[in-house]
Amino acid sequence: MIVGKRRIIIFFVLFSTLIIALVGFNLPALSDSSTSNLTPDERNNIDIFSKTSKSVVYVTNSRLRRDFFTLNIHEIPAGSGTGFIWNKDGLVVTNYHVIEAASKVDITLWDRSSWKAEIVGIAPSKDLAVLKIDAPANKLFPVIPGDSSMLEVGRKVLAIGNPFGLDTTLTVGVISALGREIEISGRRIEGLIQTDAAINPGNSGGPLLDSRGTLIGVNTLIYSPSGASSGVGFAIPINAVLKVVPQLIEHGRIMRPIIGISILDDSIARQYRINGVIVLEVANDLSAYKAGLRGISRDRSGNILLGDIIVKIDEYDIRNQNDLYLALEKYKPGDTVTVETNRDDRTLRFKIRLSAPEN
Repeated sequence: MIVGKRRIIIFFVLFSTLIIALVGFNLPALSDSSTSNLTPDERNNIDIFSKTSKSVVYVTNSRLRRDFFTLNIHEIPAGSGTGFIWNKDGLVVTNYHVIEAASKVDITLWDRSSWKAEIVGIAPSKDLAVLKIDAPANKLFPVIPGDSSMLEVGRKVLAIGNPFGLDTTLTVGVISALGREIEISGRRIEGLIQTDAAINPGNSGGPLLDSRGTLIGVNTLIYSPSGASSGVGFAIPINAVLKVVPQLIEHGRIMRPIIGISILDDSIARQYRINGVIVLEVANDLSAYKAGLRGISRDRSGNILLGDIIVKIDEYDIRNQNDLYLALEKYKPGDTVTVETNRDDRTLRFKIRLSAPEN
């Protein structure tokens, strides 16, 4: 009887061992689970981050401040953001608002080495800036530019940055809208990409990438009641960046053509409820003067007389200085435009040949 029980126990143990072995044979090994269970989208995210994270840099800026009591000048932290390597020469692209009013800018690379940056050029109206560091080429990994003209709503995008001063992080989303317009510090920027990818404070200036890992935009800000990523993010499209950055590298600023006039500040126009740009003076030797454009003058009694108020350039309405600059950026020196003005309750039109700006 005892022998029979032993046989049953032995049989049960052997049977259980066999079942466990068979089940275990069909289960994937733990060491393989981290890769074999990934979806194609997850693999894509990981690949892009691993290839691009070394291109992303951490930007910190400092300002000088005088102590109220001792009058000594101290350098204090003023802000931080993100940037990315533009080329092997050490050029870095970021947002203008990241380095605005900075007395010193430092760049931290992927290997945590820190480099003092020189400001090469700024474009406040586009919220772009170009910096330069003297790091060796083997530490620099430029981002590959894409083509933002091919973008569509719904396409996947990835944002890499340093939110809240943390190490390089990745967020993923889609393009929510194209051609958006926002205002940054009183400057209107057109043609932006809107995305639901989380762009937190500190992501500014970082790259927005497509599913191939190519650069399609520069993250600029979020629009959110709370100031966090619960809102929507915006990025400057790469095609606009490709027009601006070479000018900043060569000239230090955007080289938009000029009409040949000086203008009054928008605050004066608003004060007198004038819609348009008030011409202050007209340069004697340029096309605007020859066409008959007129600035402010005085009569014999010393009273100020308004001249022309620019309200349109070709099909573009001009309500303020920002409208004027945005319109002029669509042309190049030598182009002829029709400038429409109001003068003494009359509408006038002038054919004006645009000139190159002075260096």
